Amino acid sequence: MSDTNRPPLALQQSFWNTWNAANREETVTDISREQAAVVLAWLERLGRSDLKILEVGCGTGWLCGQLLPFGAVTGTDLSDQVLERAAKRLPAARFIPGDFMALTFEPAHFDAVVTLEVLSHVADQPAFLRKIASLLKPGGTLMLATQNKPALQRNEIPPPMPGQLRRWVDRRELAQLLNEEFFVEELFSITPRFNRGVLRIANSRKLRALAGRAGLSFATSALKKAQERAWLGWTLMALARKRA
Repeated sequence: MSDTNRPPLALQQSFWNTWNAANREETVTDISREQAAVVLAWLERLGRSDLKILEVGCGTGWLCGQLLPFGAVTGTDLSDQVLERAAKRLPAARFIPGDFMALTFEPAHFDAVVTLEVLSHVADQPAFLRKIASLLKPGGTLMLATQNKPALQRNEIPPPMPGQLRRWVDRRELAQLLNEEFFVEELFSITPRFNRGVLRIANSRKLRALAGRAGLSFATSALKKAQERAWLGWTLMALARKRA
């Protein structure tokens, strides 16, 4: 995205302060909960409680509290007003407001960087990932979730609001972006969600509830897994290791 088409930073900040306050301070969606479950499972596999963890685009800090058992947690986000409240709710974590691309962190300091649904909202995606890589120790881990373009294109989604950048990627684009700085260890899709067409019916809460009452939850679970394997999950999850 060129600088001429990029919304002013103040407008972006205003949008995300409003969006986070409305959508993450009181509730967290199933999509976000499933992303968090994958990240926490990855961290469990590391088997450590002394990690230095940075969450980029932490929003209200809703995930930071769940990261604390694994080590020291720093969260950063453009939403300064939201982070001010997060710091009061979660004093055990460190919160740094501002534009991630302009903030200064100690190079090669973090063992793990977590970033959920941020990549599609930054102007320069390669530069964003290069900066993350620069902050990771050698062999450090990136745990990333981002919107899956083919799945979202099957949904009715309102156009971006003023101050909201949007550029979704598919799995091949994501792998290409990551390969510059990282070895991709895992890449898969999760959480099919659709609001139109046959897939909307197949994934509806009503159908899942009916299947559960009929003792057929295994069928809806199998359908969910089949869609995820077919790259129809809302989210792309990537586990990547920093190149030496």
